[in-house]
Amino acid sequence: MGVIIREKNSGTPLAEAVAGRGLLTYEGNLYYDSRLVNHQVLRVSDRTYTCPVKGTCHWVDFVDPQGQLVQDVAWVYADPKSGHEAIKDRFGFYAGARGATRQDDAR
Repeated sequence: MGVIIREKNSGTPLAEAVAGRGLLTYEGNLYYDSRLVNHQVLRVSDRTYTCPVKGTCHWVDFVDPQGQLVQDVAWVYADPKSGHEAIKDRFGFYAGARGATRQDDAR
């Protein structure tokens, strides 16, 4: 079964994958291989967050075709700390419905 992450208000798909094939569940969040995210509507920002455990990530924003911006729908670690290499360059999203996104299970 596939797992789709959507922008909550518009329903726009942001990422889709099957667990184990491009999708990693890590510390309760969903991390997608970069090839499986919708780069047409996602923009990696200059804003960062530093996790004391995993390192520094960049926030990712949703920008719809009309230019509407929703900040912080995802995050990406370009250089995670030792022990967290599995999430390197993957787009992280909250599981379930949290923040500006929601998870749908595709059949």
